[in-house]
Amino acid sequence: MSDTPTGTHPGATTGHSGPEPGEPPRALYVYALLPDPGEALPDTVTGIDGRPLRLVGDGPGGPVALVHATAPAPYQGPDEDVRRWIVEHDRAVDAAWQLTGAVLPMTFNVLVRPEEGRSAEQRLLSWLAERRDELTARLDELAGHAELQVEITLDREAAAVSNERARSLMADMAESSPGVRRLLAKRLEMARREASEQLADTLYADARRRLAAVSEDLQDRRRAVRDPGETDVLSVSLLVRQDGIETVGRVLAEIQDEQPAVRIRFLGPWPPYSFADLGHGPGGAEEAPPGRAVPGLRT
Repeated sequence: MSDTPTGTHPGATTGHSGPEPGEPPRALYVYALLPDPGEALPDTVTGIDGRPLRLVGDGPGGPVALVHATAPAPYQGPDEDVRRWIVEHDRAVDAAWQLTGAVLPMTFNVLVRPEEGRSAEQRLLSWLAERRDELTARLDELAGHAELQVEITLDREAAAVSNERARSLMADMAESSPGVRRLLAKRLEMARREASEQLADTLYADARRRLAAVSEDLQDRRRAVRDPGETDVLSVSLLVRQDGIETVGRVLAEIQDEQPAVRIRFLGPWPPYSFADLGHGPGGAEEAPPGRAVPGLRT
């Protein structure tokens, strides 16, 4: 990693102060990389625990990092605190996204620590300088884009409403004793599960093809919430232009109209967390930034 002159972006907030004499070396908590906005974020935008934010960059026009100074240790604590910190992290990233229209979000708890006689800021500046062209190109690609998340499931009872096996079992249950009904109810649940899984297999390819046609990138993702009465069809993140969000909504409305058993969750728009990974550059495998991880997916 090459050395570059240490510097703070002109847009740095005035509320930040450097370490006091005798204070342990400071790390930088990195929220996101973004195009040089040429101005500071509004004073009302703060980071985790209300920390003042500033922008660090290696030169005019290049990508900058949104950071706050902190102790060289990850944020750890009770689940309630972690959830609050993640929300505050996301708010800072969203503010940067709203200001510039392009952002490479970092995951929670990405720290750049001082190391081998170099400050955290020196290390971050070196990393930005080495990857200036690559980061600039990726930010240009993401400009004006947003991430949407789509989850499609099937209501099992609705999906099996015309299934002959399920209808026969329901008729038998109406004329059976309580003990037999309990046995038949288990068979009915199995029949509904099988019918919905067959329908889900049919719907998956069609829904994925139609969503891919109205987005610039699509990534499968793990479903966040599971309802015991539903069968998964598809869970994806979409990268779309801001002016293409309504088109995605129309496609989903068509899918809903065509199959009443479908249940759709449509979330966003968000900064493109799922599409910020730098991947592998032409020179080989992408190295991690001088912190914990490369930009990646919010979970």
